[in-house]
Amino acid sequence: MAEACQSARAVDARSSTLAGVLIGVAIMAAVDEIVFHQLLAWHHFYDRSTPAVALLSDGLLHAAEVIALVGGFFWFADLRRRRALSRRLAWAGFLLGAGGFQLFDGLVDHKVLRLHQIRYGVHLVPYDVVWNVAGAVLLLAGVAVLWWARSRRPGAGRR
Repeated sequence: MAEACQSARAVDARSSTLAGVLIGVAIMAAVDEIVFHQLLAWHHFYDRSTPAVALLSDGLLHAAEVIALVGGFFWFADLRRRRALSRRLAWAGFLLGAGGFQLFDGLVDHKVLRLHQIRYGVHLVPYDVVWNVAGAVLLLAGVAVLWWARSRRPGAGRR
């Protein structure tokens, strides 16, 4: 009976990581939207139309990030309540989500789809380099924390 109770409280590695990813994506989207769209007014999510469409696109991004943030924290809280949360894996997921969002935005939104640029009226290369390197650093940090957390799990043994 004690073993059944213990297994019911086993860490949910996949959900811990994915909840962290969802929160990481939402937080990075919020930072991008608040800092670069609102405070600095460097760009909107979609800059290839009218100012009204640009503002609408920012509102939709903001709504999506809030929904993701609330959903991610409810997921996180549920895992914690059930004692199934791995904090290390959640942190790994957070960094993976934040870095993945940053790189996706920098490479796909900025360069492939050309929805917007980081800033207008300036030489873009330094901005692109900093933007994408920052995303890559977050993503690599997430991979490192994920590797570290998975290698330290009870029963995982030495690697």
